[in-house]
Amino acid sequence: MADDAWAQLQAVAERDKDALIAEQFARDPQRLERLSLTAAGLYIDLSKQSWTQQGLEATLDLARARKVEACREALFAGQAVNTTEGRAVLHPALRASPQKQFSALGEPISEGVMAQREALKAFATGVRNGTITGVTGKPFTAVVHIGIGGSDLGPRVVWEGLRPRQPDFLVRFVANIDPADRQEALAGLDPETTLVIIVSKTFTTLETLANARAVRDWLESELPAGADIARQIVGVTARPQKAQVFGCSRTFSFCDWVGGRFSLWSPVSLSCAIGLGWEVFEQLLAGAEAMDEHFVSAPLEKNAPVLMALAQIYNVDGLGRTARSVAPYAYVLRRFPAYLQQLEMESNGKRVTRNGEPIERMTCPVIFGEVGSNGQHAFFQQLHQGPQVVPTEFIIVRQTHDDGAEQQLWANALAQSRALMVGQSEEAARAEMLAAGYSFADATRLAPHKTFPGNRPSTAIVLDRVTPHTLGALIALFEHKTFVEGVLWDINSFDQWGVELGKSVARSVVSAASGKAEELDPSTLALLDHLT
Repeated sequence: MADDAWAQLQAVAERDKDALIAEQFARDPQRLERLSLTAAGLYIDLSKQSWTQQGLEATLDLARARKVEACREALFAGQAVNTTEGRAVLHPALRASPQKQFSALGEPISEGVMAQREALKAFATGVRNGTITGVTGKPFTAVVHIGIGGSDLGPRVVWEGLRPRQPDFLVRFVANIDPADRQEALAGLDPETTLVIIVSKTFTTLETLANARAVRDWLESELPAGADIARQIVGVTARPQKAQVFGCSRTFSFCDWVGGRFSLWSPVSLSCAIGLGWEVFEQLLAGAEAMDEHFVSAPLEKNAPVLMALAQIYNVDGLGRTARSVAPYAYVLRRFPAYLQQLEMESNGKRVTRNGEPIERMTCPVIFGEVGSNGQHAFFQQLHQGPQVVPTEFIIVRQTHDDGAEQQLWANALAQSRALMVGQSEEAARAEMLAAGYSFADATRLAPHKTFPGNRPSTAIVLDRVTPHTLGALIALFEHKTFVEGVLWDINSFDQWGVELGKSVARSVVSAASGKAEELDPSTLALLDHLT
């Protein structure tokens, strides 16, 4: 049945591949109503996507054939949807209200989640109000968050999205193993008033441990001799014993049913809970929970994560578009494209099905992006005139400041979205130049250079403001979109063996650099020789 649905989708996409998006509004007067909706405080408009009404129906048929609703139920029921590792995937439990009950593989977990949330609240509040202090008794004024990947990108997006312009607490992040990243994070900080939070699910990640050791050395060298520096080091991990051995005075743990790139709702974001305050963190959780409720209750044809996933499936597998751009038109969301790169490409950048069989179609596209309107002066040239079609997601914020200056910002976003769709014909370009005083010869010569094919799809996601609630909803929207795409492609979105391979090979290279015999290829050996 799923094979038939895939064949039908591809047949419709092939038949309608040249259909003009702009004309679909006249052909289908209900298009805007059908393809726009409000969910958890977000307004989402998919009416400028490439699908015709028949294309939309074909994708919905695919969703039904792939049993998206049943798979969604399995995820929220705590079944082993992470099939290769035999784990439940229950990040929604981390943001659920106290009255809701979740189980992982049949074991109740909600009571433990609430107890952990209370412990997190107590610690974050204690640090903020000064009852929890450093080794010299001074209250903390800064947090250094050490992590990488899912232990860094999610909390970093939250902090950058919600931080006050003049924060009570400084929160700085260290992820890159290049010492410059660490030095920049520590610059100007007082070691007596700096709390270090080390975030690593396994507490074995090479980059994180290297940075953690260096920051621990910094504390030892700067604090009074014999001081118990462990008081200023906190671990967040699924392996608390390893964190304690490292020298963390306190650890906050999370379970193996929390995937790294889905973990920002857990103690992984302790730094944000401290820097922003617990009430803000709770509102973030509430926004994500609101999107969870929409996802589990809305019908497929009015379900925001489902429709966004189906639009991507239509573009990638129906029309062969293997890249997607993300343009947040709010400076505070500038790290959001990087966050989505990990969320989606690490989740769905797979080449085999859940049964280990080769996938016969494309999966996750390459994702790139930049904050608007900066991106307009960089890669948007290719979006408008390049030979390949790259779908774009515009994240538009109605009010970014209190002075109303953002109107020009979101006007740019709307203009870009419309320009991608309507383009400009060669005749229109020629007429425009003639009206501007160009000679007929010059206008004719230059017209091809000022022609835009248009018919390039986009989605608009509109937030009234970037608040804890709307940011939580936005992140959860893309989490569920990623899950739905994995269901449609029949892949496990919750493992990351490619990441593990890189770590394993890195250990071999480090061993070889230390003089130990390792089986390496001639190119890698030559590069190693140049670098050592």
